[in-house]
Amino acid sequence: MSQAGASRQETFSGTKEVTAAHAFDVKKLEAYLADRIEGFQTPLEVRQFKGGQSNPTYQLVTPNRKYVMRRKPPGKLLPSAHAVDREFKVISALYPTGFPVAKPYVLCEDESITGTMFYVMDCVEGRVLWEGVLPGMDKKQRWATYDAMNETLARLHNLDHVKIGLEDFGKPTAYVARQIARWTKQYQMSETETISEMNKLIDWLPKHLPAEGKPSVVHGDYRLDNMILHPTEPKVLAVIDWELSTIGDPLADFTYHLMQWQQDGRGTSAGSIMGIDYEAMGIPTLDQYVAMYCKRTGRTETPNMDYYAAYNFFRLAGILQGIVGRVRDGTAANANAAQNAAAVRPLAERAWAYAKRAGAVD
Repeated sequence: MSQAGASRQETFSGTKEVTAAHAFDVKKLEAYLADRIEGFQTPLEVRQFKGGQSNPTYQLVTPNRKYVMRRKPPGKLLPSAHAVDREFKVISALYPTGFPVAKPYVLCEDESITGTMFYVMDCVEGRVLWEGVLPGMDKKQRWATYDAMNETLARLHNLDHVKIGLEDFGKPTAYVARQIARWTKQYQMSETETISEMNKLIDWLPKHLPAEGKPSVVHGDYRLDNMILHPTEPKVLAVIDWELSTIGDPLADFTYHLMQWQQDGRGTSAGSIMGIDYEAMGIPTLDQYVAMYCKRTGRTETPNMDYYAAYNFFRLAGILQGIVGRVRDGTAANANAAQNAAAVRPLAERAWAYAKRAGAVD
């Protein structure tokens, strides 16, 4: 496991030369930002992050500081995907509250600058970790890291989205129903083979929706490798990759995060921790982690856990099939995206197993 994790860490960490498919006129961007970001110094050097599977992500290096740019990929895109303008809106609302996000600077909807819409934010220096077992840490450090991750998500779900200006960021009801419809549509548009479990889930999930609680901001893809940790401390400095964020069911968001405990590692970039010796490693069990979240959010229970697991495995299968479709269409931003094709079927099978635990019948 650690060997796979090390290769994941190596594969996705750091920057590289900008790929030909994602290159643009650097001088044009330099002139645009110099006029709009106070203290922006030239010359500008651009590097591309190895991660950033969906939206190409760049490091902008200037003489006095670094910035990060996220842009829509060029080419044919699925509807509603790559919503960098939504990412900018949510981090702009969260930043003043003290919630850990990068400082946002500018959103550019003028496609003549880089070819697609983009935004620029501060470059937060720290650690992005790609393996759930956190190699190189001791038990105390691991527990503190998971505790920080738990506290940060609870803090997001406790925010009043109306008070921070996100009242129109998403519909407050029927989040899970809309997500099922969205990923069903994107899965079918990107389908490359028939997976019977996906088709059964597409039929069963909308008919057995759980009762919804109070809506909140949901991240949509909250996991270990979508946060930047302090260089040495177990502290979350910035939550990143807000492309799937909206207003919705916080339990759907939280249970997506729990998939790390529930799957065998196929189809997740953050690295499974299913079946490890939690006590020996100093990592909370699933039940302990749920209890921590409940205490922080004032919940007495987390109902419908098997349904939510089925929904989340289905949703991730749909997301990854979308990436497979983008590989087919030549718009995937990550050279490793093609590997996701092999993950879709196992995720669908796992989803259907949880659906059966929740009452579904073959």
